[in-house]
Parts: sequence; structure tokens; C-alpha cells
Amino acid sequence: MRDLVYRLYARRVEGRLDHAQVPKHIGVILDGNRRWARADGRTTEQGHQAGADKISELLGWCAETDVEVVTLWMLSTDNLDRPAVELNPLLGIIENTVRGLAADGRWRVHHVGTMDLLPARTQSVLKEAEQDTLGTGGILVNVAVGYGGRQEIADAVRSLVLEAAENGTSYEELAEQVDVDHITKHLYTRGQPDPDLIIRTSGEQRLSGFMLWQSAHSEYYFCEVFWPAFRKVDFLRALRDYAARHRRYGS
Repeated sequence: MRDLVYRLYARRVEGRLDHAQVPKHIGVILDGNRRWARADGRTTEQGHQAGADKISELLGWCAETDVEVVTLWMLSTDNLDRPAVELNPLLGIIENTVRGLAADGRWRVHHVGTMDLLPARTQSVLKEAEQDTLGTGGILVNVAVGYGGRQEIADAVRSLVLEAAENGTSYEELAEQVDVDHITKHLYTRGQPDPDLIIRTSGEQRLSGFMLWQSAHSEYYFCEVFWPAFRKVDFLRALRDYAARHRRYGS
């Protein structure tokens, strides 16, 4: 009976959704895997796996509602400091998830993050997934693995300076030329639209460094449920909430 009521409610929310107001780029902070596992009497690894399994559902919902770009924060630079007993299984789950996204045939996979901080095996999986899906249509899926917002900005500035040096541009000339657009062109997401909506699960109300540069004008939606328990109706509520807002772009 509960499932029937849920499906009817989800259908009602979806029926009232204005597809013209759907965000084109959604960023998702996949938070709460470990807390969900503890609350459900499961291991941390099982929590991470449940969170990974939820990703394909999310992308299906995004495809149904005309979302074009999805950025999934799967592993932060801070997460890389976790004990090996937890980090290694998590990296394995991420690798399998990325392989699955590439093999699905519906998504174009793009890595955002610092490759050099990741193990060679993880780097290989990310590079292969991106290469194998270059010509794939459908949603562009940014997998943020080894990602940190401050690190991204530092990498962008470093890339900008190196490019200037290769072109023979002096530091004085670079200082005169550099502006917001110059830095944007060197971000991990260069060429992509900035996220219209950022969703964070688990009840935490902070960005934790997620897409610091790109989120200047993003709308935020904080959801109480842990990521593995995130449902279609939670997703639709986020879209409905976004559509009801009047975006001022900083004004």
C-alpha cells in the first residue's frame, strides 16, 4: 500500500513539473553513504555500494526530465586521506561504477578532478571511460573523483600560466590580460554550462568545496535523506523547488 501511495504521489509531482524550467546542469553531492549503512546495520563498503547503485537510477530520472549535464561528486581530495582499509574498497566501487556508466551506452563520461592524486588503476579506468564514450549522445556525466574546488582553481591558474609561458607571454602581459573568462577556460569543466542546481543529500547544508568557481549563481537544494535512500520523488521535489525560484544571478 505504501509503495502504491508513493508511486501515485511521484506521478502527481512529475505531472506538475514544467520541463521548460528544468535545470540543464545538475551537480549532486552524494552524501550519507556511511551514515545510511550504520543506520541500516550494514558495513561502510555496503553503504558505498548502495550509493553507487543509486547513480544509474538518478541518471534515468535526469534523462526523463531533459537534464543535459550531471556532475557527480564521488570522491573528494579530502577522502583520499581515509584509511586504506576503507579507501581501497571505495576506489574499487568507483572504478566499477565508472566502467558501468561507460558500458551503458547512454552517457558520455568525463572526469573532473586531479588525476595525479589517484592510483594508476583508477586513472586508467577514468581515461578509458572518457575515451570510449567520446561519441556518445545523451547526458554528459562528469564523474568528480579526486576532486576539490580549491584544487581545481589552483590547477586552472597553473594551466593558464603554463600556457602563457609556452606562448612567450610575459608575466606582466599575463597580469594585464587575465580575467574571469581566462580562468574559466582552464577549469575541469571548460566548455560546459555552469550548474543551475546543486543537490546535497544527508541533511548537511554546505558545499564542502564543490564546484566553488562554477556555483557562483547556482541554486542549492539540501535534502534530508541519505544518498542511498534518495528517491525519484526527492529528485522531482528538487526540480519543482528550483522551478519555483526566481533566479537573480547575484543581484
